[in-house]
Amino acid sequence: MKKTLTSASVAVALIMAGSAQAQSARDSIFIVGSSTVYPFSTVVAENFGRSTAFKTPKVESTGSGGGLKLFCSGVGVEHPDITNASRAIKSSEVELCKSNGVEEIVEVKIGYDGIVLSNSKDGPDFDLTLKDVWLALAAEVPDPANPDSGELVKNPYMTWDQVNASLPAIKIEVLGPPPTSGTRDAFVELAMETGCKAFPWIEELDKSDSGRFKAICHTVREDGGYVEAGENDNLIVQKLQGNKNALGIFGFSFLDQNSDVLKGKAVDGVRPTFDNIADGSYPVSRSLYVYVKKAHVGVIPGMREFLAEFTSEKAWGPEGYLADRGLIPLPQAERKAVAERVQNLETL
Repeated sequence: MKKTLTSASVAVALIMAGSAQAQSARDSIFIVGSSTVYPFSTVVAENFGRSTAFKTPKVESTGSGGGLKLFCSGVGVEHPDITNASRAIKSSEVELCKSNGVEEIVEVKIGYDGIVLSNSKDGPDFDLTLKDVWLALAAEVPDPANPDSGELVKNPYMTWDQVNASLPAIKIEVLGPPPTSGTRDAFVELAMETGCKAFPWIEELDKSDSGRFKAICHTVREDGGYVEAGENDNLIVQKLQGNKNALGIFGFSFLDQNSDVLKGKAVDGVRPTFDNIADGSYPVSRSLYVYVKKAHVGVIPGMREFLAEFTSEKAWGPEGYLADRGLIPLPQAERKAVAERVQNLETL
């Protein structure tokens, strides 16, 4: 492994040294990935650029899946140094990295986030259960005439009151991320799957036929009830302001930064607040990550220093500038442990 790392580092250095154009294009850090983590990486990059002699890193929002695909495409100046992810890297992605020479990856768990359902402040007031969410957004649901029969039908629910009589009689229209998004992955796992388990016969499938269970619980409708709005969460925020009856799905930080125009829905009776996500009571919460290409450390200027900034108390601590942007900090002991692993460049 050490030999592979050394070879990869030498390869990066040779590529950079061999071209003046490449050198000028890669004298700063290049970051891709999650739209949820994007605001946090961007503010760290801006602070890093202001407070050090290094150039401000370039940060692009590509979605978690898209970012990991770019990150895993190879070693060298034409490939990203870091990728943001609103979910943990998959084993298949680790294998993709290895197949392309990205042998050693440093995982940095940066904090927590909640996935919120939100609408315009001018929109109707109503809260949801996870069962409501799944029934509204699943491609197929239990037959409403006999929900315990074990039979599924194409989702017949067009308005929220059809899902639950206590909800308003408005069209189901939920704007959310595409399948390449880590937010989408986390949402179907944390919200859809849990809501699906409200039906005992479906929950039993998790033990007897996990493939069918996931197909039922994770498949999102494609008839207009759920609208894929791309990887740009800010675009969803803008669309909600123009459509007061629509709901949007995105990370808590976007609700927090737009609380003057948006309001979050309580889920299973718990409101999406900083404290409720931090203490784990809000049911749709997840960890956020940054993944680092170890072969680029010491080759791309400022890599170690940028990681030190990201994992400093002034950035990710409870009183840090990332908390001001909506990041839910890790507990102190976990922050210390992660920071030590990052300092030592410990790999997966």
